[in-house]
Amino acid sequence: MTTKKAVILVSGGLDSTTCLALAKEEGYELFALSVHYGQKHAAELNAAKRVCEEFGVKEHKLVSVDIGSIGSSSLTDPRMQVPEKPVEGIPSTYVPARNTMLLSFALGWAEVLNAEAIYVGVNAVDYSGYPDCRPEYIDAFQKMANLATKAGIHGTGPQIKTPLISLTKAEILQAGMKLGVDYSKTVTCYQATDEGLACGLCDACRLRNQGFRDAGLPDVTRYREL
Repeated sequence: MTTKKAVILVSGGLDSTTCLALAKEEGYELFALSVHYGQKHAAELNAAKRVCEEFGVKEHKLVSVDIGSIGSSSLTDPRMQVPEKPVEGIPSTYVPARNTMLLSFALGWAEVLNAEAIYVGVNAVDYSGYPDCRPEYIDAFQKMANLATKAGIHGTGPQIKTPLISLTKAEILQAGMKLGVDYSKTVTCYQATDEGLACGLCDACRLRNQGFRDAGLPDVTRYREL
């Protein structure tokens, strides 16, 4: 009996952990991929390790690449401050080419594993307006993947799955709760402490907190003292 495999991009945050739960529910053998791309804190990666252990993934791979060295993002550049109030347009927390890089690593590993799917927790509803979270981007990457890989040429390449792309944060939380996700173990904050305490002020924290409120759920996020 052949077991179907999936590579899941796992950051340790709310969305990617929900994707991990959904992939497990759909019967995939789980191969989790986390990337240290030069982000200022390691709290999310520590959370990724915790949730992967909880979900019993077959393998959790951590890849390091210094995309932060090109600068231009407040998530990677120590000279830039993470905005703590809503801003117009695409915020400075946008990391140039991040999702293209993450999906490329996932695509390569998926081809090695002969995996049928790649899960990524992009969202185009309650999000910060990043261009690489839109359905058009995912469609374009899928076309590229079909052209750029041996598996794709043979018609057996992995499908990019984005089960959260059209859901609100409240709907994502409700879906995860039904699958038993413990969101207290996740870290979504852009400037969390080393212990994983959230700032409560950044865009990621605002969206997460609003999601809990809209879903009628208690916010289980661990916040630092303001």
